[in-house]
Amino acid sequence: MDFEYDQAVIGPIPAVSVDPLGEALHLLRMDGAFYCRSELQAPWGLRLPPLDGHLWFHVVTNGALHLESGEMKQMLGPGEVALVSHGQGHALRSGPEASTPDILSLDRERVSDRYEVLRHGEGGQPTLLLCGAVRFAHPVATTLMALLPDVVYLPAGTERLQTTLSLLAAEAREPRIGGEAVLTRLADIIVIQAIRAWIESDPAAEVAWFGALRDPQIGRAITLIHRDPGRDWTVASLARELNMSRSSFAARFTALVGEPVMAYLTRWRMQMAMAALREEPTTVAQLAGRLGYQSEAAFARTFKRHTGVPPGGVHRLPDPFAS
Repeated sequence: MDFEYDQAVIGPIPAVSVDPLGEALHLLRMDGAFYCRSELQAPWGLRLPPLDGHLWFHVVTNGALHLESGEMKQMLGPGEVALVSHGQGHALRSGPEASTPDILSLDRERVSDRYEVLRHGEGGQPTLLLCGAVRFAHPVATTLMALLPDVVYLPAGTERLQTTLSLLAAEAREPRIGGEAVLTRLADIIVIQAIRAWIESDPAAEVAWFGALRDPQIGRAITLIHRDPGRDWTVASLARELNMSRSSFAARFTALVGEPVMAYLTRWRMQMAMAALREEPTTVAQLAGRLGYQSEAAFARTFKRHTGVPPGGVHRLPDPFAS
């Protein structure tokens, strides 16, 4: 299918964002549920529990390990990173024969509400590991995370990631005052860098939403929706912003994103509403107005149709590691 700008339009489209994909990544604000620095001595093994709505990450700073998630098995060595993208349960071990007790059943040194140190194993070859579970606070993460493979693996030597990894390795080897704050912030940066490296290197990231963000026209339309979801957008008004015909814009958006633009707008609004109801002290009426609905009742009907629950049935997310 061939899509063209309107012939009457002269000159380039002024850019809303030079990098819609970069802007989407900027919105991935993380809420760390659990960070753990693990000092392990072979033979050792760990089983990480499933955490719905979270991403597990593992960064090896010394030694090596086997990661097993479903049918997937991956070796990780120094400077290598793995993201278990959809929070599924998985195992880490020094070798294929090592037992894997649940990490929550092992004694851990509690440094703070979100940071612990684990020392585990039987005195053999050491492995130093930083792992954690994070949840993304912004609704853009719902779309992005659904497109990631179950496990994202980044080998050692991945450009730009190594500088952050070297800082993290140095901090993990020699804990200092404020080390918890440094390690957790570096870990968050590594997660974003790992996602970016996957987007830049994996052909799977060229399709669907990622590919749409790279498109100069549709990427701009998505950015407009993300920046101002409460505006009274229509297919025609978005097309005017892009200097495209209504029909060309509608067809191109659906072809690249996989759903019509107004369906995407509504879904985005409902994702933002769900996040706000979980995280903010806001009322349903305030949220309806913020997201462009003329009445609380209209917003509530749409919210329930998309989520299966009324706005009043949404509660703050539980802490999976609360004692």
